[in-house]
Amino acid sequence: MSSKELRSGFTTGAAAAAATKAALLYLIKKEAFQNVVIRSLSGENLSIAISSTKKISENSTQSIVIKDAGDDPDVTHKAEIGATVSISSSIKVGNEQSQPPLVEINIKGGKGVGVVTKPGLEVLPRNHAINSGPKKMIKEAILDIFSQLFRQNDKELKSILKDKNCVVVDVEVFVPKGEELAKKTLNERLGILGGISILGTTGIVKPMSHSAYIATIKSGVSVALATRDLATNNRADAHKDKNAHKDKDAKLVFTTGRRSEKVAMLLFPDLPDEAFIQIGDFFQASLQASIEAAIKEDTKIDVSIVVFFGKAVKMAMGFAHTHAAKSELTMKNLSNWAKSITDSYELSQNIANANTARHAFSYIYPDYPKVIDYVGSKIVESADRFASEALKSLNSSLDYSPKIRAVILDFDGNKIFDSKIFDQTDSQSFNQNMEIV
Repeated sequence: MSSKELRSGFTTGAAAAAATKAALLYLIKKEAFQNVVIRSLSGENLSIAISSTKKISENSTQSIVIKDAGDDPDVTHKAEIGATVSISSSIKVGNEQSQPPLVEINIKGGKGVGVVTKPGLEVLPRNHAINSGPKKMIKEAILDIFSQLFRQNDKELKSILKDKNCVVVDVEVFVPKGEELAKKTLNERLGILGGISILGTTGIVKPMSHSAYIATIKSGVSVALATRDLATNNRADAHKDKNAHKDKDAKLVFTTGRRSEKVAMLLFPDLPDEAFIQIGDFFQASLQASIEAAIKEDTKIDVSIVVFFGKAVKMAMGFAHTHAAKSELTMKNLSNWAKSITDSYELSQNIANANTARHAFSYIYPDYPKVIDYVGSKIVESADRFASEALKSLNSSLDYSPKIRAVILDFDGNKIFDSKIFDQTDSQSFNQNMEIV
């Protein structure tokens, strides 16, 4: 394993703030900066390179930053993030000219920045997807410039103000290829259309933190619950029963990727697209997110987990993050389970010596369906445990435990196990007669 230290990067929000600062400095000081320093929301100073700055009109300038995600995989890595900044002055009643002038800041999205169309996200529908963190960084970058200019009694600022007492700064954030980049994200599923989101809780991208993916899962769950409540409330209003939605659990379907999601959508044709959440390898984190959302929305939830056999075995083993599981350990446990269930030494050895989960599956199915059944029952058990741990960590006084349903697919996408129709007494008898490793 390489000992090379992984390099941090900066978020789209930090890029937008840096572009804003560079454009504003050019407007006031008539100087194009190659680098600007902004302050992250965690208090660190970030020096960010400016790719280009150009004058748009007498009172408007545009700057572009090339987003650098560091060593963290990111769809927006190397994307152009820009800001068009306009400046004007006005008179505000009640602010005497002897006092420092007011600064009024307006921030909106432009080309390539998505528009929110569904509830459940931090940004309300019909607004551009620029979260509060980036807006705060943009505002702080602007105010940092003016605080220095006010103290210095800057002559360029005076020429902008003239006899006015308020500086008005309009910022339009844009991403030239944002609409194209958005196709590689889950934005459309979340109801963010026409471009990417401008994100960032701190401004810094920590390499291999996985925080971005987990944040996407949380957003997906929030949207699923919010749109479900909205739709049900509309039906309830139609029947003049505003509490009708409380009688039904919210339904979520967790898959690990696009292929399993396509199958899941066929299995659950009556559910809206928003109900399907791609959790990747984040088994535990997805259940944590669902519990948090259930508590926030004060609703019960049903969680169906639809996975191919390879991921199913890792979930059955209770791995919080399924990508981290070692294949040797997976095959060893599966081999032990098969031996205890079938009493077949040959099957056990074939599984132990298998190169992959697909290889092991070829020995198990269709001849030994009870092994599949046991793996499915263990997925439910693992999910229940993670949900219970999440409830405990959140100190919830009420029981928001989700109803868990596990569906296992073979490698062609056929359903080979469904806990909804699985006799749970089988699982109990397995546990009573097996020594689980």
